[in-house]
Amino acid sequence: QVKLEESGGGLVHPGGSLQLSCVTSGSRFSFDAMGWYRQAPGKERELVATINSAGRTNYVDPVNDRFTITRRRPANTVNLRMTDLKPEDTAVYYCNANGKWGGRDYNYWGQGTRVTVSS
Repeated sequence: QVKLEESGGGLVHPGGSLQLSCVTSGSRFSFDAMGWYRQAPGKERELVATINSAGRTNYVDPVNDRFTITRRRPANTVNLRMTDLKPEDTAVYYCNANGKWGGRDYNYWGQGTRVTVSS
């Protein structure tokens, strides 16, 4: 079974930095795209950043000057470097991977890693 495992979350002060990591296992093929989503208490899950197989990245406006997503395809890993963290960044961050193989769509999620930004 394909599994995504996130790590790197924790408690930081405003202005601090964290790097989240997502390691995948159980897949014989690389994914077409991977990304990070987040969900704050009482809020819907929202997109943070994505990166496709060609290395093209996409960020939502609140993070596009502060976060950086990177991917290492042979290991099917993706990282999210977060700087200048703000209280509104507090959320559970989820790793996502998707692809299309053999004419079928595949979409996987990790269990999440919690990020808390507070003074």
